[in-house]
Amino acid sequence: MKILLLEDNKTLNETIKLKLELKGYKVHSFICGQDAYDSITDGYACFLLDIHVPNIDGIKILKKIREFYEDSPVIIISSTVELDIIKESYAFGCNDYLKKPFYIDELEIKIDKLCNIPKKEISLNSTCVFNFAESTLTVNNIKNELTQKENLLVNLFSTNRNKLVTYESIQNYVWNGEYASIDAIRTLIRRLRKKMTTLTIKASSNRGYTLLT
Repeated sequence: MKILLLEDNKTLNETIKLKLELKGYKVHSFICGQDAYDSITDGYACFLLDIHVPNIDGIKILKKIREFYEDSPVIIISSTVELDIIKESYAFGCNDYLKKPFYIDELEIKIDKLCNIPKKEISLNSTCVFNFAESTLTVNNIKNELTQKENLLVNLFSTNRNKLVTYESIQNYVWNGEYASIDAIRTLIRRLRKKMTTLTIKASSNRGYTLLT
């Protein structure tokens, strides 16, 4: 699925893009409103728009989107608390409104819901099944509940099986780009190893980890 993302905070833009691409979405991200405006007709299934961006604001872009896409979901992501602007967003056809700051997981849930993305289970091997939507890991037919960070880390590993996942990637994806110490990451890995008993998480000295399947 192809998504247009307009967010002028570069760090947040890159974090959203990374996390959605790890789920298999194709994301075209923009910082400038004019650039996003000029790309509206490139065939998107979903739009994520900040309001206060350079050159052309998100509301004007929303109006233009509705000239070409009657049903494609539009989610506004903004820090504004002005009721008139929120009402205006809905009046011009946004499907949902997410106030900053927010968890990227919450945005993913809204996208999945609005775009009718089915729940998916991923078989990591013959004895281990991961369900991101339910935050569960089933090993030898025993279902384990995952914490939010455990769920995100398994998802990151599942899309990069047998590949090195760096400390930086883990920090960006699991901690939403915020600082996480090496000790914090190692503690999370230790917890996960206790649940992923039929899989191996291999440490690469001071670089990251690889899920071997």
